[in-house]
Amino acid sequence: MSDTPKFEVIDRRKIKAEEEQESKQHAAPPVEAPAATGGGPRLVVNESKPAPAAPAEIAQPAEGEMPAPPTVEESREQKEAYDASAQRLEDLVRAQNPAVGAQPPVNFENLVQQFYISAMVQMGAGAQEGQRPRVDILGARTTIDLLGVLAEKTRGNLTAAEDKTLQTVLFEVRMAFLELTSMITLQGMQPPQPPPPGKR
Repeated sequence: MSDTPKFEVIDRRKIKAEEEQESKQHAAPPVEAPAATGGGPRLVVNESKPAPAAPAEIAQPAEGEMPAPPTVEESREQKEAYDASAQRLEDLVRAQNPAVGAQPPVNFENLVQQFYISAMVQMGAGAQEGQRPRVDILGARTTIDLLGVLAEKTRGNLTAAEDKTLQTVLFEVRMAFLELTSMITLQGMQPPQPPPPGKR
């Protein structure tokens, strides 16, 4: 039996569409405020909330088949909802810490920097003084390979500064990987050291 976890892709759009359709069917008519109050907000009460559809009822794509990509409208709605949620989060953070300014927008350099930090941490950097560094050499190799894929797929589409950053980071993490793997190889080839002589 394989230890590799199995992943299942579920098209969340179908679930959302089914929930919206059920909520429209089960929704109670809105309870309006008395006419004397005039215009303004009105209270809407839903008496019963529909139960979510059971997993067996959800249409599943065939094994190995990916669901259809989102439509332009779905992508636009999701982006607007994400931006609104991110703005609410930023407002909450600033309300708690007024000295914190607005966060700068995320750019390509941030993406490359994230890969760089991940690779270096996986190679043992950032360990606290006096603690043995934890090394994930296979994870580091994967992260470095991802940087290589990024460099390959973005070739010709980057500014000079972005390309310089990416190439510099890729060079640095590959050099660190080479140094680390040569140390591991040398330690593996050396004969074990005899234990120190004990007291007689």
